[in-house]
Amino acid sequence: MNDAIHPMAPVDPGTAVPPVLRVRDLCVDYATPNGLVRAVKNVNFDVMPGEVLGLAGESGSGKSTVAFAIARLHRPPAFITGGSIHLAGTDVLALDDRALRAWRWRDLSVVLQSAMNALNPVLRVSAQFADMFRAHGCRDRAEIRDRTADLLGMVGIGADRMDDYPHQFSGGMRQRIVIAMALALRPRLVVMDEPTTALDVVVQRELLEEVAALRHRLGFAVLFITHDLALMSQFCDRVGVMLRGELIELSTPQAMIQAPRQEYTARLWASIPPLHPRPGTSPAGMPPAGTKETMP
Repeated sequence: MNDAIHPMAPVDPGTAVPPVLRVRDLCVDYATPNGLVRAVKNVNFDVMPGEVLGLAGESGSGKSTVAFAIARLHRPPAFITGGSIHLAGTDVLALDDRALRAWRWRDLSVVLQSAMNALNPVLRVSAQFADMFRAHGCRDRAEIRDRTADLLGMVGIGADRMDDYPHQFSGGMRQRIVIAMALALRPRLVVMDEPTTALDVVVQRELLEEVAALRHRLGFAVLFITHDLALMSQFCDRVGVMLRGELIELSTPQAMIQAPRQEYTARLWASIPPLHPRPGTSPAGMPPAGTKETMP
């Protein structure tokens, strides 16, 4: 049985269908007292409609910097110093602040690592959905509440909870709320930056299964960033590996595991502990089979 989480076949990157996201020669620099430091170096990739593209790499490799640049959420001292970003035909780097406000959540939305930080702790969940809808032109209170109830129901949260505060929900439910909000305006692309890091493995699996079902239903694409390579291999259609700000390899998880082109990629995938260790061996961090712990 196939354990892959995604039920939807993405568009083949080799077809004539245009990508929903096209990134070319993207460069991001950070201003420091000693001058500019290049954090992202000439990164190129496409995301096809309905595809889940993962970005893997160690901390500081530039994954989140790429995501924030695509969403135009970067702040000084980070600056986009080169390249182009096109989403569904829109030149993202040409948008001014007013156009960005209308573009975000309509064409692209973001799910961040910590839902508790993304949600306002002093506002009811319904009020936060209302703020988002009003910012995008919906003023009718009854319609806003109906749409909020529908969105929460879509991620398994009852409408009777919409007037609760964020602290009244578990971590997994808060992340579901953020995902529901991210899908409110039916965006073309959802950027998920470490969305399951703070959750236990059971909740991680449940959450990603829900995202996969919603992706199949609504047809959005996903840029998925995580340190969990095992999870990425199940959820993503293609995976890009970043090292020191460069995208050094881009392929399917199966091809990357079986025949990596870069030594760094091979070591990265080899770092995943096996689910079923070979006879006579033990999982990392466990004493060898047949040994007994002794007190000093």
